[in-house]
Amino acid sequence: MKTIWIVSGGAEAVPGIQRAKELGLHVVVSDGNPKAPGFALANDCVVASTYDIKTTLKAAQEYHCTVRPIDGVISIAADVPLTVATVAAGLGLPGIPVETARLAADKLAMKQRFKAAGIPTSWFRPVGSVSELREIAGERGFPLVVKPVDSRGARGVLRLTADTDLDWASQHAKSFSPTSRIMVEEYLEGPQVSTESLMIDGMAFTPGFVDRNYEYLHRFAPYMIENGGQQPSALRQQDQAGIARLAEEAGRALGVKTGVVKGDMVLTAEGPKVIEIATRLSGGWLCTDQIPLATGVDFVGLAIRLALGEKVDSTEVIPRCHLGVAIRYFFPEPGRVVEVRNADRFANLPWVHSLGLYVGPGDLVEPVTNHTKRAGFVITTGDTRDDAIARALQVIGTICIRSVPV
Repeated sequence: MKTIWIVSGGAEAVPGIQRAKELGLHVVVSDGNPKAPGFALANDCVVASTYDIKTTLKAAQEYHCTVRPIDGVISIAADVPLTVATVAAGLGLPGIPVETARLAADKLAMKQRFKAAGIPTSWFRPVGSVSELREIAGERGFPLVVKPVDSRGARGVLRLTADTDLDWASQHAKSFSPTSRIMVEEYLEGPQVSTESLMIDGMAFTPGFVDRNYEYLHRFAPYMIENGGQQPSALRQQDQAGIARLAEEAGRALGVKTGVVKGDMVLTAEGPKVIEIATRLSGGWLCTDQIPLATGVDFVGLAIRLALGEKVDSTEVIPRCHLGVAIRYFFPEPGRVVEVRNADRFANLPWVHSLGLYVGPGDLVEPVTNHTKRAGFVITTGDTRDDAIARALQVIGTICIRSVPV
């Protein structure tokens, strides 16, 4: 029995942990939360923050030498590529180079690598002060995007317009950077796409291709809040192929030969451009649920096998179907929740794949400033993308999360 170390035990990692168990693996889960949901499924549990590289590495080395050998390490729905790569390097396991993980964890360094490699990306510049941000805004005009160099989950990411207080925006973005560094980039107009690829010997196979939904861009301004996505893509096949090629080129530019590449892409009037990529399995139930539902590809299972150093044939990554799948999120008004109605109506419907509410009566709904502030989600299926979207909207429109101001 091989052993896989999974650096993440949150709720979104649970389906991936379950898949690892189904593959017959001995599963070790490390997470900083002693009550992490993933611990309930693990063979062994280690309490160590997913961001604490030294502690996780030390724990993995001790386990490897005193308990049982570790054959692979991976994260699921946790943006901790440097932790995973460091453990892999420390134990001599398959994985991306540590330098690649460093680039993936630093958006500025990543963009600089893209620029040097000729990868089409948004214009960008580091920002040292609010006066510099004002100067850039005067030169470039609006809209712009300011973001922390080293954060995740849309924390601190703001879309700047002429009405935005740049002093506040600069401080807000900086507050979410562990190193107090921020950058500014152009806002790319055009359809946004999430890609998720497996790189096998330098070639990318991209069954994950989701049209992202930003219908609430103005409602939550200046925060950039995504409201889900849908498959299959409505883009032309030639545009999809161009975006997939760009994801492969971006992965290669960062040094990924074998592993996962998750891309945030935009189809602009000048062609596809990459905003950024991540070298890990996605969150938002994309890798664990949405991709398999839409394509029939066992994405997480294949990623785990790559992490173990096993051979994965390219035919295993090719979609076997193109079914409709949609995800949407709940955004109740901020305040104290007093009532949740109608959720039971969707308990046994076959087209409701998953429905999760993060709040109940008595809980506080905070203003939506990043993706961690969503109040719940629903994933629906259908024969077509339009069927899946309509069903997701039906669920969102029927379930009532009523709150009162605090």
